[in-house]
Amino acid sequence: MTAVTATKGTATNSTAQQPRAATLPAGLRRCAVPLALLALWQISVGLGWISTRSIPSPTQILTAFWELTVSGELAVHLLVSLGRVSAGLAIGVSVGTVCALIAGLSRRGEDALDALLQMLRTLPHLALVPLFILWFGIGETPKIALVALGTAFPIYLNLFAGIRTVDAKVVEAVSTLGLTRRELIGLVILPGALPSFLTGLRYALGVAWLSLVVGEQINASSGIGYLAMTAREFLRTDVIIVALIVYAILGLLADLIVRVIERSALVWRPAFIKE
Repeated sequence: MTAVTATKGTATNSTAQQPRAATLPAGLRRCAVPLALLALWQISVGLGWISTRSIPSPTQILTAFWELTVSGELAVHLLVSLGRVSAGLAIGVSVGTVCALIAGLSRRGEDALDALLQMLRTLPHLALVPLFILWFGIGETPKIALVALGTAFPIYLNLFAGIRTVDAKVVEAVSTLGLTRRELIGLVILPGALPSFLTGLRYALGVAWLSLVVGEQINASSGIGYLAMTAREFLRTDVIIVALIVYAILGLLADLIVRVIERSALVWRPAFIKE
């Protein structure tokens, strides 16, 4: 029995003494597959397996990005798109928040607004472009209105759900402290619904950029969407992909901003407490 134990101990020690296989850092492991795909993409285009007319090589895309950046054209279009999406997002978030507060905090408000908003929500807002052109013309208003309409509903749905799912036991316990209804809403219900609101904001940001892509094709003379539409007419697929990459980066940055807000605003939640 002692010999068997000694043998197991020796095997365990020998295993522990074996050098561990060298592993790559986490950042390199995450980038390994995308870098391999880029290399395969470049090689396929270089060998003629993929036509550059349909899909340009990564080096061609980088060259187009550099040319647009140096000329200042990309910056001009980017600022215009940011202005449009910011205006539409501000309107949509404001309207969605107000409607969610009215419907979420009052049964009468829910009866007055929820059915109407649920019907409007089912309409494909991108299909309303012809109506927006008839109502608002072909200027900036329909582009901003399209973004506002698309972002209002995610905010409304998530904030409404967040208000209604606040723990009733917590509300009852706090009510014993003698708080007024306004204090109860401001100190308990709204902070409890904040995680749902931020989730809706993340979703609304994605919808905002999607709406802007369509909106900037409405008789636009500037913007990232206009840049891509013009490039399509001249068969500049490299510029089109640059525009798509810019949209993707903007969406990622917007999501990261909301994540930072979550970590600072929801530090009281166990999920956001660092060990």
